Amino acid sequence: MSDTLIAPESTQTGTTASGRIVLGPNQYGKAEVRVVKITRDSPRHEIEDLNVSSQLRGDFEAVHLEGDNGHCVATDTQKNTIYAHARAGIGSPEKFLLRLSDHFIGSFDWVKGGRWAADSYAWNRIEVDGEGHDHSFVRSNQEVRTALVVGDGEKRHIVSGLKDLTVLKSTESGFQGYPKDPYTTLPETTDRIMSTDIAARWRFTEGSRDVDFNAVYDDVKRILLAEFASRYSAALQATLFDMGRAVLEAHPEIAEIRMSMPNKHHFVVDLEPFGLDNPNEVFFAADRPYGLIEASVTRDDEAPHEHVWEAASPFC
Repeated sequence: MSDTLIAPESTQTGTTASGRIVLGPNQYGKAEVRVVKITRDSPRHEIEDLNVSSQLRGDFEAVHLEGDNGHCVATDTQKNTIYAHARAGIGSPEKFLLRLSDHFIGSFDWVKGGRWAADSYAWNRIEVDGEGHDHSFVRSNQEVRTALVVGDGEKRHIVSGLKDLTVLKSTESGFQGYPKDPYTTLPETTDRIMSTDIAARWRFTEGSRDVDFNAVYDDVKRILLAEFASRYSAALQATLFDMGRAVLEAHPEIAEIRMSMPNKHHFVVDLEPFGLDNPNEVFFAADRPYGLIEASVTRDDEAPHEHVWEAASPFC
């Protein structure tokens, strides 16, 4: 399907100095379908909790240009399909989204691709007498796991990730040697708090459908946390790169990783007016404004696949 769809003469609404008005890239579907799956095949239950969005791409000219719904798979149908496929279990968000992509692209000739995304929420077993309860859980709010599958004909592009992973190190961070001008007031330091909310997405190499996505997710999170904690940080940019480099070194099945890390500033409070010293112990945590550090870490022999990253972002 071409990215630019030309309206038939009878449906054109007019022309401009630059040419006819046409239908551009488009997609549609059901967003944020909340699905909770409880597996009850033993007295010890399992819980899977997802927020799933399905959007289709393909031959949808007629519904846009003529109001002809012949190719318009109802968004309600997409919602019901998500619930029906959850009946067989989820396994991992990535595997579940792959099944949905295969279903929609394989069931409707005019559906040529799409995007299927999920946020996954973790639950921990409630501890009772030192043991995890069989069927009672407490929501884990440490981070939100994310997953994305972009379908393009027979190809599937898989992107895993996490967001809202808040971390802090109380020392082993500094900031020195930056340019000074008349507007610079920030003092240099070799010992500061560094805190951030890690958002990361990693794109798998093509043909990675059989990966153990749960195991890879757990290990990537472990690496990100270990690298953040274990190295002196000369700048959040350097820390971001070290984290991404370590992930790629450990996982050849990952082609690239992108991260967004706000600098959650902590400023030392001046206690001198109260006759007190403050040896880097009492801080004011500022929520805004904040520095925002973003970068990708990739392999030099990997194609960029920018269309996949565009699908990972809002349409507009």
